[in-house]
Amino acid sequence: MALSTAFTKLFGVQHPIALAPMGGSAGGALAAAVSRGGGLGLLGAGAGDPDWLARELPIVAGVTGRPWGVGFLSWAIDVGVVERVLEYNPTAVMLSFGDPSPFAQLVSRAGAVLIIQVTDLEEARRAVDLGADVIVAQGTESGGHGARHGRSTLPFVPVVVDLAAPAPVLAAGGIADGRGVAAALALGAAGALIGTRFQATTEALAAPSTVRAIVEGRGEDTERSRVLDIARGSRWPSKYTARTLGHRFLDQWRGREAELAADPQAALAYRTAVARGEIPPLPVWAGEAVDLITDLPSAAGLVSDLAAQAEDALARAGRH
Repeated sequence: MALSTAFTKLFGVQHPIALAPMGGSAGGALAAAVSRGGGLGLLGAGAGDPDWLARELPIVAGVTGRPWGVGFLSWAIDVGVVERVLEYNPTAVMLSFGDPSPFAQLVSRAGAVLIIQVTDLEEARRAVDLGADVIVAQGTESGGHGARHGRSTLPFVPVVVDLAAPAPVLAAGGIADGRGVAAALALGAAGALIGTRFQATTEALAAPSTVRAIVEGRGEDTERSRVLDIARGSRWPSKYTARTLGHRFLDQWRGREAELAADPQAALAYRTAVARGEIPPLPVWAGEAVDLITDLPSAAGLVSDLAAQAEDALARAGRH
């Protein structure tokens, strides 16, 4: 059976699966592969670096006849960045983390589907008020950044589904195989937004060491913290922590964030360790479902596999 949902109908895609627009990892090749595979590929534009966008946007924009989109960090962008991306006519624009209101009408007026990711009910209500066409409900199991005081995917998604109706909701956080996609649908979501699983694909813009760490990683080795953002001098708002695999700076500074922020020598030590190759240039963002990732497939084939697994899971559940 085909998994037809409000999400697949809205975008005209085959499968209720979207690529999380992971900054740095979700480049043009990965987004294009997910779209070719029958899902919705979202380019991880992050703060909108112009050189990066000039290189990666044409790759995904060239996927003829397939819907695709771009994801931004709301706290890190300005209107000009969004305007430049809209010139490529993306099917959708996703806004995450921070206030999406300065950009929402711009996206809608351009005819793109407005997707807003939310991490708590206050953000969900704001997304509804702004007229989001699709809302992503992100649970705390997700890799990378999310709410410091958020809720896990299982209880959070149904609440957002009820709040957002009739707008479709995508579930995000801790989904790395077809059983997770099936669970999202059972919770009332119209699909799943998946990140960490797609980092370990042949098209991802991830360092080999990062991919290896994900394939070998375990969920219990992930941790949500601000330590690495502070050490890197990142401007991420304090409301959002980041789930990563283990890191020596986490072990050294866990629970001492204020002290770390006030110690310039600690930041220098971090930069020095990166320059010497003693620690990776970026933390390894990874969600709690990282245990389920054991291979390095093509993203296009992975989309189909995830959908088939979801269909099987739902069929099995119906027989019990």
